Amino acid sequence: MDVLVYDTKKYDRETLCAANNDLHRLHFTAAQLNEQTASLAEGFPAISIFVNDDASAPVLERLAGLGVKLITLRSTGFNNVDLETAKRLGLTVMRVANYSPYAVAEFTLAMLLALVRRIHRAYNRVREGNFALDGLQGRDIHGMTIGIIGTGRIGAIFARLMHGFGVTLLGFDQRPNPACVELGMEYVALETLLARSDVVSLHVPLLPETYHLINAHTLALMKRGAVLINTSRGALVDTEALIEALKTGHLSAVGLDVYEEEDGLFFRDRSEQILTDDVFARLLTFPNVLVTGHQAFFTQEALTQIAETTIRNLSDFEAGRRNENTLT
Repeated sequence: MDVLVYDTKKYDRETLCAANNDLHRLHFTAAQLNEQTASLAEGFPAISIFVNDDASAPVLERLAGLGVKLITLRSTGFNNVDLETAKRLGLTVMRVANYSPYAVAEFTLAMLLALVRRIHRAYNRVREGNFALDGLQGRDIHGMTIGIIGTGRIGAIFARLMHGFGVTLLGFDQRPNPACVELGMEYVALETLLARSDVVSLHVPLLPETYHLINAHTLALMKRGAVLINTSRGALVDTEALIEALKTGHLSAVGLDVYEEEDGLFFRDRSEQILTDDVFARLLTFPNVLVTGHQAFFTQEALTQIAETTIRNLSDFEAGRRNENTLT
């Protein structure tokens, strides 16, 4: 089957070609999917897209008109796809329901350690020949209360990692995870979790009901001096409200691997360009904010699993089979 792979990077090409083993005819483009680039899919029964590709209703209409039948995502999240429109048009949408959850959970822990021990600041100082410790005093994680919003596979693994530090675990989720309960996690209301937690980590998908879950109101509920970490989806956090909370000193540190306006910014080398996003630029001025470019998923194991699942989705669709990754 001929497949057009949008938003291709070197690592996408390498891992997909290795997993494909000549099963499908893969064609790669660096272009992101949008209304203008949808025309590239003419003649392709299937396309593959990533997290910042635009699969909104107008784009899906164009794709269906060009003969596309399958959209397979190289991600777990599918907030960039209008599923209702896809169903109406008869488009099959598949995703990577599961890949190494350890990648994101371990990165979240790494981000937390960097923030509470100020490793990112110490790294820059040493490179400049400054070995003074003033301003680098950290905090013990042991004894903290860790609030985990969303206790699915990633949240549960993060809870297990944190359990080893000797912390109190609080969880918020529609359905308590038995694995987290076994660790001693106490499930509480969101307001209670925010008020009691020294660290709040987000591990929920971006849905209409979770959009700006962290906003001016919920930030005000958080314990003064708390740490907020988001390795899930950028739009879970109202960035402008977050900046206000940082300006007042309400939060002691923030770790963000995602940003609500990251489309067109992340996954690209912008080092020679002027940063035109004033909100993002302001965010980067805070010494207690650590921002990375959506790399929490980026491990060898995760990329291999994403590629293998994507190829399996293509093969199952071609054979007329549905699997656990089928959304429509």
